[in-house]
Amino acid sequence: MSTLALDAEALYLELLRGVQMICRADTRLVGITSGGAWLAERLQKDLKLSGQVGTISSAMHRDDFAQRGLSSSAQTVLPFDVNGANILVLDDVLYTGRTIRAVINELFDFGRPASVKLAVLVDRGGRELPVQADFAAARVALGESQSLSLARSDAGVFSFNVKGA
Repeated sequence: MSTLALDAEALYLELLRGVQMICRADTRLVGITSGGAWLAERLQKDLKLSGQVGTISSAMHRDDFAQRGLSSSAQTVLPFDVNGANILVLDDVLYTGRTIRAVINELFDFGRPASVKLAVLVDRGGRELPVQADFAAARVALGESQSLSLARSDAGVFSFNVKGA
């Protein structure tokens, strides 16, 4: 089997281009912990958007909470009023759709947004729920036993971790 080689920095530039196309002047960026939050922070700077970036956790609404428990990752922080907001949710990897379902439930605990869009760095297919990104920088096929996650160096450079056979 060949090794999967993805250039996370090149994909980030593609994500930046795509987000520019779907963002409105009043769009609020919300990153899913942790990879999506990293993307949202960097996009906020690169797009020179005003306001603060939100961070959202799927932990409390996961359908596998009994198996996973409460993760040690960051908790939800939305430093703006969700009611009536146009929100762009960012994630590193879209797979089954279960994280996105949980995040949308979490988001609605804070209010009723005017719209919610989704942009991801990588869509790896394998959906179990009817969830689709409004923009994906890349689409890749991975085996069920493989996992893909975004990593960030101390200097803020993105790379991917690929695990499994």
